[in-house]
Amino acid sequence: MSLKLIDLSQEIYEGMSIFPMHQRTFIMTNMTHEENMKMTGSPTVGFSARNLLISEHCGTHSDGVSEFKPGGPTIDKMPLEYFWGSAICLDVSHVRYPNYIEPKDLEEAERRSGQKIMKGDIVLLYTGHHDRTFGTDKFQTEYTGLSYEGAKWLAEKGVVNIGVDAPAIDLTPDDIRFSGHLVCGEYNITNTENLCNLDKLVNKRFLYFGLPLKIRDGSGSPIRAVALVEE
Repeated sequence: MSLKLIDLSQEIYEGMSIFPMHQRTFIMTNMTHEENMKMTGSPTVGFSARNLLISEHCGTHSDGVSEFKPGGPTIDKMPLEYFWGSAICLDVSHVRYPNYIEPKDLEEAERRSGQKIMKGDIVLLYTGHHDRTFGTDKFQTEYTGLSYEGAKWLAEKGVVNIGVDAPAIDLTPDDIRFSGHLVCGEYNITNTENLCNLDKLVNKRFLYFGLPLKIRDGSGSPIRAVALVEE
């Protein structure tokens, strides 16, 4: 058996696409090789470094429940098992804005996948939004998302992390109830946004890793999300 690692993460860079309410990304030079050699007096080695100013919700990231539920667990207090483990990817790419992803869509996607959602699973939803719009102004607007009933359907099956290849798990900009996040708050589970390359995982079961930084009292964290799949 051979294994393959698939990168599911967006690149972090100055000018990257950011959800409008969050801090834009800035990357600044802290020190060059030459400056450091002058500082240390070393004739052989200099150390360069940059400073990052980024949102906790920059690029591919997971949410702490505290982001959308006052008093909810912060990212550093949530179980690590919510950020790695057995996962499946369901194809709901036929659902487009302004339609919600409903329980019937998830049921049909699960049936087509040949997989069964198990308690403790991580479920990634391939909407195709990243493939269709990333790099354009449309990426941050008018994408489908989970209805309240759809999100609850996943939560009641014991899913601990709901991931999407769009900026949010909610239908934007119409759903001002933020139904997906509302359900995550009710069940104290996480969601992962801005994934990519989910087309390579459709209908498969695989091992997922998307560990957050251990940010004290963090409302969320950028992650390096990957999938380990059998070839």
